[in-house]
Amino acid sequence: MRPAGRFSYRYLLLLPGLLTLPGLFPQPAQAAGEQPNVLLISIDTVRADHLGCYGYQQIRTPNIDALAAEGVRFAKAYTPAPITLPAHTVMLTGAYPMRTGMHDFSGNRLHPSQPTLAAILRKHGYATGAVVGSAVLDSRFGLNRGFDFYYDNFDFSRLDERNLDAMERPGNQVVDQGLAWLERNRKQKFFLWLHLYDPHHPYDPPAPYNAQYKTHPYDGEIAFVDSQVGRLIRYLKEKSLYERTLIVLVGDHGEGLGEHGETTHGFFIYDSTLRVPMVFRLPASRLPRGKVVDKPANLADLLPTVLQFLALPIPKEAQGQSLLPLLRGQAGAPSEGFYAETYLPRIHFNWSELRSIHFQQYHLIDAPKPELYDVWADPRESRNLFNQKRAAANELRKRLAQLIRQYSPSAQDQTAEKTGLDPALMERLKSLGYVAVSGAGDAVLSDRNLPDPKDRIQMYELVSEALADSQKGNYEESVSKLRAALKIEKDSLPVHYLLALNYHRQKEYAAAVEEFQKVLQWSPTYSLAAYYAGLASGKLGDFEQAIIFLRRTLELDASNFSAAFNLGAAYLRVGKVDEALAAFQRSVSIFPNYAPGYEAIGEVLLFQGQVDPAIEALRKAVSLAPENAKARRTLARALQANGLEQEAQEELKKAGPPPPP
Repeated sequence: MRPAGRFSYRYLLLLPGLLTLPGLFPQPAQAAGEQPNVLLISIDTVRADHLGCYGYQQIRTPNIDALAAEGVRFAKAYTPAPITLPAHTVMLTGAYPMRTGMHDFSGNRLHPSQPTLAAILRKHGYATGAVVGSAVLDSRFGLNRGFDFYYDNFDFSRLDERNLDAMERPGNQVVDQGLAWLERNRKQKFFLWLHLYDPHHPYDPPAPYNAQYKTHPYDGEIAFVDSQVGRLIRYLKEKSLYERTLIVLVGDHGEGLGEHGETTHGFFIYDSTLRVPMVFRLPASRLPRGKVVDKPANLADLLPTVLQFLALPIPKEAQGQSLLPLLRGQAGAPSEGFYAETYLPRIHFNWSELRSIHFQQYHLIDAPKPELYDVWADPRESRNLFNQKRAAANELRKRLAQLIRQYSPSAQDQTAEKTGLDPALMERLKSLGYVAVSGAGDAVLSDRNLPDPKDRIQMYELVSEALADSQKGNYEESVSKLRAALKIEKDSLPVHYLLALNYHRQKEYAAAVEEFQKVLQWSPTYSLAAYYAGLASGKLGDFEQAIIFLRRTLELDASNFSAAFNLGAAYLRVGKVDEALAAFQRSVSIFPNYAPGYEAIGEVLLFQGQVDPAIEALRKAVSLAPENAKARRTLARALQANGLEQEAQEELKKAGPPPPP
């Protein structure tokens, strides 16, 4: 097992029978009328220019290179969003973030009305499976819709930031699960999506790649992923599935690697994080091999391309353009330009969002300080031509505005809904390094009076480093960096929130409450700030204030089972037993498998003399957490009170000796 670590932060409807017309495609190897299997491999955080098939000389990626040599490689493929969840939403829906509402990595859930690739293929008889390598694609965000099997299985129940191994699954484990699913489903047509997260920061490749790429570990992570792609290909060949499977290999976004001052991704929208690899390897001999397409493509094009290749109708909600004509050497439809965005600065720091358009040789980034690059002559985007080429910039601005209008739905057609995340999930997402500290429900609006992210990159990197220090338990270093950030922007809500969390973890509860209260003054609907203020108040013994904060938390976020449980504990401390019982019952109604909630219910009911319901609740607690000796002893007391001595003794035996007084 590889070690775990911290994690930073158009429609061309196919006419019936078109694929079998003479001269367009040779007949496939599978039986006439049989649709091919589909394998989608998405590699997180992989730059196209760090793969061998894209000309990179410092890495060996033989398996990905072989796919490209046998298929069609797009030299200029782009993501509309350099963040994992919205990028994969675009892949699986063919729709841009303006339609789905999925601009960020938390806070929204894909609306059930939005068609997905998996749902469409399942409707047409495909077995559908997915294995994801990161909690940022957890099923509660909605991308599981249409999958018969969606392997996320991340444990959100723990708040300790040292338990990060539960939040990322290395590529070998992803492929293990994928191969197991394939073995069960390979005799029917299938759609399998595997998400490989390994190149995501921090870069800690397993042996032997850690030694082979000691000086450039990011490449070592990619080389490790390539080896897992090789495992998949070998299985398909051994089971005679390779020639009957459409394989799509694609990246969700790139990585800054220090370019433009950005270490990772999500903050800027330069090509360092927008350009991704995209390879189609088609079944049998349907298309020429080793083809390179220079015309640009977009992740939104993936769904229309796959559906048209399978001769299935493309849903009207899809906004991408099928690449099938380009795959077979035709000109394809003219491009209107490619849209990209990042709302991370806006949603999490109240700085301006960034939106851009790629059109022909130009890349316009619309920002408070706009940028225009000739990416053909200046692929590293080092020379801003906005002032020199105002006419071109103005034309691109008009095109960008048109794309935004074109891709934005009406208010009645918005297809994202609030997720209602519990605090454990939010905490784990933050621990992945994205600084997911927004809780105010900011509207996604443009405001050119906000700071330009270019003027805040140093602060953002400072905050990111502070978050990393906190996750490693280096709270003093983290506090020092956060205070330095406050010298740049003294009223930064996320910085005060992270500072409060550090104080809370250092058990400086009074300072924590003071900082959380500042956050709530600026953002009264910040549910997590209210939640932690309640916990800190309880630690200070101020249970009345804890009750106020925790009740407020539940008003803001009815899904917070932990807030309900802690509210019950606070009520007990002030002698309000009935209110405590109601709060504990609320915790298990929110989270039906919450063992501490059932244990608390059982203890309160037993105290009230309601023995039978107490036994029922305690049995539930023990069934959910068999290792909980305290719950077993309480259950034994309840059983004894009901005259069930033999069963009580069995529970005491299972509980083991009591702890010393």
